[in-house]
Amino acid sequence: MTSDTLRTPAALRRTARRIALAHRLAPDDRARLVLSVGQVADPVLAAGHPVTLTSRHEASPHGNGSLTLTLRLPTRDAVTTPATARLPLPGRQTTDGAVYWHLATPPAPPAPAPHHGPLPPPHGRPARTAPEDATDLALAEEELRAVLAKADNLTAEHRKLKHELAETNSGVLALYVQLDERDEEQRRSHGRTLRALEDALRPKPLDVEGLELAVHYAPASTDDPTGGDLYDWFVLPDGTVHITIVDALGHGIASTRTALNVTHTVRTLALEGHPLDTIVARTDQILAPLDHSVMATVLLTRFDPATGEVHLANGSHPPALLVRADGTATYLMARGRGIGFPLPGSDSVVTAALARDDLIVLYTDGLTESRRDPFEGERRLLLAAGRHRGRPTAEIPAAIAGEVLTDVLHKDDTLAIAVRFPARPPGRRPEPGGPSPLTP
Repeated sequence: MTSDTLRTPAALRRTARRIALAHRLAPDDRARLVLSVGQVADPVLAAGHPVTLTSRHEASPHGNGSLTLTLRLPTRDAVTTPATARLPLPGRQTTDGAVYWHLATPPAPPAPAPHHGPLPPPHGRPARTAPEDATDLALAEEELRAVLAKADNLTAEHRKLKHELAETNSGVLALYVQLDERDEEQRRSHGRTLRALEDALRPKPLDVEGLELAVHYAPASTDDPTGGDLYDWFVLPDGTVHITIVDALGHGIASTRTALNVTHTVRTLALEGHPLDTIVARTDQILAPLDHSVMATVLLTRFDPATGEVHLANGSHPPALLVRADGTATYLMARGRGIGFPLPGSDSVVTAALARDDLIVLYTDGLTESRRDPFEGERRLLLAAGRHRGRPTAEIPAAIAGEVLTDVLHKDDTLAIAVRFPARPPGRRPEPGGPSPLTP
């Protein structure tokens, strides 16, 4: 163990450097140690107090060793010393105010071979005959070079990591683009499949002399273009046109299945000639044993294209809207309870006579309850239908939906059908093919 009492910063740094050099510390560790010792002692030395630097080295059987360098201050409260944890080489402080550093030392080099003649200065440093500050300067330059080399290596590593990170980010971005393109293609394929399924579920357009029909359908979500709103239309054997509007509870495929079951059952009963006012109740009787969860509202209408006579039966569904040629409008209120409801069936059949160019709008509640207020929705529908009744029939359902469905608070499947009794009289009436279902 060695101990030196020092009074100047230069002497302190030379002593610390000598100790570090004697124990073969790496130049960057040596530089950090010298800077740390000076940073702690400089305020004390500047105040005129000496300091004591003690070193103790312990060898290890494996060749490595440990060096403990202790800086003792004259009094703990003589000056304020910097925080030891923030030094270039962090140290520890004892209870009496001393600061010490504990460092690992490399193994001692092998003994040099016998040499005849003068020895060259070690590591290119000036020989011992050179002035002491010249030697100290050379060592300081060596330490600085080591620190700069380490900093350059860190800079190069940082630059390399940035380059690798940029390449990784570029690869990840390209992967994201590929995944997004694949997902977009899957969405398009999914949409095409669902649209094909939706088209398969909808009945073919009807071309009936004496009536003009048009339909607009919009799902609650573009990701799921099928839902519980469904319609069916067909011509009965006597030439009248039957239209069924169904709104099954829920959304998606399950509600579509329910709506299909209802429309197919209604179509079968209508073609069998069942009276209009019995079809809602009879449909419930058929479906309830097969599916206890079935629940749907229905609106059944029969149009006579020759006379303009229309009959309606209702099962808990929003009423049809009649818009006259002069612009006046009224709702055709037919009361009843839907499929799966208590006491299902239509209470009565409502009949109306259409004049030339009159219009009837059939719809589901997604059109009138988008703001959660059906009365406000029906008022907006009545006004919109009056404004758009002069359009071509094919444009009316979408135009009405576009005006009514603004500031939507509750998204739902939406279905609207426009049926016009056109101004031109029909050229002929289809041949009768059976009993008229217009008789309640």
